[in-house]
Amino acid sequence: RAHRRRLEPRARPPGRPRRRTEGWWSSWDRAGSVGVRSSRSKKTNTMGVLSLLLKHPGDLVPLLKVKRMADKAKKLPKEPNLAFCYDMLNKVSRSFAIVIQQLPHELQDAVCIFYLVLRALDTVEDDMSIPDEVKCPELEVFHERIYDKKYVYPCGEKHYKVLMDEYPKVTAVFLSLKKEYRDVIADITKRMGEGMSNFIRREVVTLKDWNEYCHYVAGLVGIGLSNLWASSMLEDKRFADMEDLSNSMGLFLQKTNIIRDYLEDIVEEPAPRMFWPKCVWSKYAKTLDAFQYPENRTKAVHCANHLITNALEHADASLEYMSSLKNVDVFRFCAIPQVMAIATLAECYENGKVFEGVVKIRRGLSARIMLECLDIYDVARMFKTYARAIDAKIAKDDPNANKTRKQLNNVHAKCDDILASDTQGFGKKFDPVMPFFFRLLVLLMTLLYAAYAFRVGGVREAIGIAAPDTGVAVVDKAEMAFSVIALGAASVFFATGHFF
Repeated sequence: RAHRRRLEPRARPPGRPRRRTEGWWSSWDRAGSVGVRSSRSKKTNTMGVLSLLLKHPGDLVPLLKVKRMADKAKKLPKEPNLAFCYDMLNKVSRSFAIVIQQLPHELQDAVCIFYLVLRALDTVEDDMSIPDEVKCPELEVFHERIYDKKYVYPCGEKHYKVLMDEYPKVTAVFLSLKKEYRDVIADITKRMGEGMSNFIRREVVTLKDWNEYCHYVAGLVGIGLSNLWASSMLEDKRFADMEDLSNSMGLFLQKTNIIRDYLEDIVEEPAPRMFWPKCVWSKYAKTLDAFQYPENRTKAVHCANHLITNALEHADASLEYMSSLKNVDVFRFCAIPQVMAIATLAECYENGKVFEGVVKIRRGLSARIMLECLDIYDVARMFKTYARAIDAKIAKDDPNANKTRKQLNNVHAKCDDILASDTQGFGKKFDPVMPFFFRLLVLLMTLLYAAYAFRVGGVREAIGIAAPDTGVAVVDKAEMAFSVIALGAASVFFATGHFF
């Protein structure tokens, strides 16, 4: 960095560091490709996408399918206030907007409004121009404001400013929801607002603080969603009493986001945002910002690994919660971000790039997760895959290696129990439909056909075709185009065992 800021652990420059209050939702908002954010040109980005597709040809079809889902999600309801809400949802979280549309119709509007209410609460908390003595009381009574048909609170930037300026439209839809849904949303808003106000004057020092902070900004979202499931009658009423499991679902997601976003938070202007618990990072450095410098990379990676091990403690509860879900759409809504979280932890583990930029899973992998999370057996299979990926990266000199392996063994054991209950073979639905050698043969034959169509490598001469072309340009071009399509399909088939 051009400037090397040295921070006292508890010192705060003028302007309190902003808190990350995105919680559960941010696993959707931040899904994307692995890499460091930069101002690359559109041409460079296009080349990067093509490079990834060449490395992972099986990503092409899932990306196209998710693109189609995203286009469908942009179609807005006719009712003006509802249209505004879904339009805002698409603008602030396109990924989340896709999956919300997949929920049963009974829950779509309630979850959309739940999201926007908490986004509005977050926007108030996030605005650094509002003095703490004004902000804290506003956060604590925000759950009452959401019933006020005329309530507006000018703050925020860009789309968030529009949300706050036109908030009565959100209120109108909120008031049209069933009373059971309104009560859940208001209760969670009240508890979250009080928690935000509490942490405005507090630092995250102990692991208890870390768990409490993550509870307020993400665990409460999980609890609120569980209450919506129970109120809808689409899931068992007992979900309303599953606060511990619901909270762990949120903590698993939030801790993943905090670990991954280290650099983005620590270089935040006008002051850094410090969410890593001091009781952990102080074992590896004198100040939290020291990890961003290359000379401290080994200690930095060990600290991140330590926090990843802590986050994995919630994986068992996450799997247990998802095992209890019955409605397939509700299940997918809950399962997809959980799988994305453990995939992100696998990417971040033993990875120094966490301290150079924002590490993400690639978009193609995100798309595949979205499409392949159909039941608990898919989730167990994916959890085992990413647990193995973490296990393979554990270094002998890592001070938390044994603890990490212990947590991973717990994940494997839970997944094995789930897979053992699969007596119908549901977990094998994504297995390749053809043996490897057959898929290789199809790919080689398609390559030969492409070489024949493009007249390279002497293929035409080798098989005894004298005429170099048909003499009809349109036919020759069509043959070349068909060979390219066939080669793409064969590559996907070879990589995945499936054409579509």
